Amino acid sequence: MAILERMSGNEAVAHAIKQVEPDVMPAFPITPSTELPQFVSNFIANGEINTEFIPVESEHSSMSAAIGASAAGARALTATSSCGLALMWEVLYVAASNRLPICMAVVNRALSGPLNINSEHSDSMGARDSGWLQIYAENNQEAYDNFIQAYRIAEHKDVMLPIMICQDGFITSHAVENITLEETVAVKNFVGEYEPEHYLLNPEETMAVGPYAVSNYCMEAKKAQAEAMINAKQVILDVAKEFEEMTGRKYGLFEEYKLKDAEYAIVAIGSACGTIKDAVDKLRKQGMKVGLLKVRVFRPFPAKEMAKALKKCKAVAILDRCESYSANGGPLGAELTAAFYRYKNTSEVINYVYGLSGRDLTVDQVADVYKELSEAAENGVKDKKYRYIGLRDKEV
Repeated sequence: MAILERMSGNEAVAHAIKQVEPDVMPAFPITPSTELPQFVSNFIANGEINTEFIPVESEHSSMSAAIGASAAGARALTATSSCGLALMWEVLYVAASNRLPICMAVVNRALSGPLNINSEHSDSMGARDSGWLQIYAENNQEAYDNFIQAYRIAEHKDVMLPIMICQDGFITSHAVENITLEETVAVKNFVGEYEPEHYLLNPEETMAVGPYAVSNYCMEAKKAQAEAMINAKQVILDVAKEFEEMTGRKYGLFEEYKLKDAEYAIVAIGSACGTIKDAVDKLRKQGMKVGLLKVRVFRPFPAKEMAKALKKCKAVAILDRCESYSANGGPLGAELTAAFYRYKNTSEVINYVYGLSGRDLTVDQVADVYKELSEAAENGVKDKKYRYIGLRDKEV
């Protein structure tokens, strides 16, 4: 039976953690994810869960401890943001290459510098090639639902990769929304027990973890890891289908909002999609055929599927909440534009950077983007295809 509640995004994820009850959580506090280890340590102190909490001296240590726990056969979890994720950089790759299904709750925050604690995707996008699965949430409900599905995806025998469950710092992590929770028994039955095939505390185990890989073997290991990422696409869809049967809430690799007959579309990730939906509704009433493709899964990247979903659009805006400093736009823009080329989508494309360091994106700004798409469809994109939204001064 569904339970109606009001929770912040951090509270929602913490509640999901309590219901899943992982074996081990090493963590180090960093704004705006600090509440997650606080909540979990309180659950443990109050006797509500049996998770082993490990206080560590840094985020590098928290991921290292999670790797050790997962390799030993435990279901492991950690949480972080921003520079904390950056400090884990070395061991992110270790977790993925060792095929350890660790779950990490990432509360997206701008990387320094300048120092800023607000929402931006530069932290998780910086780790996009580390070998981790990445799933993003628009709102608190999705943050909760994504975490419940996370271990089922990561621990699947055809995947066995670590997973980041991402939400926007402060915008969702601290804002309170109405949310529907599932009963703990139902969640536990859905997630199931973790029964690893290989683990170091098994006295019969002959496998080593983290050995030096000579050139004769290392490339094959990387290819196997890449195949696991490809396999994850179908596993994500299969798990989402089971989740829908349990809850009635439907998920896929992305969400199509009024996209079926759209002539102009925006592609975006995270909380900004709520604002974009409001703009779509407003412009639809004015007769404009506009829509949104909301990216849920960034790794594995659903290139073919998104290129196909957007093929009928005359013009597409790709919005990035981070700057990749490539002189060509952001990471979502780069990957989706490449997908358009590969899968013969000839829509006009403009890449925008928005919302850096927590700057607001407004309905009026989104409406302006759709108007620019209309002009691009009519006249082509004559100026640069890489633009900023919402600068205080004129566009640079």
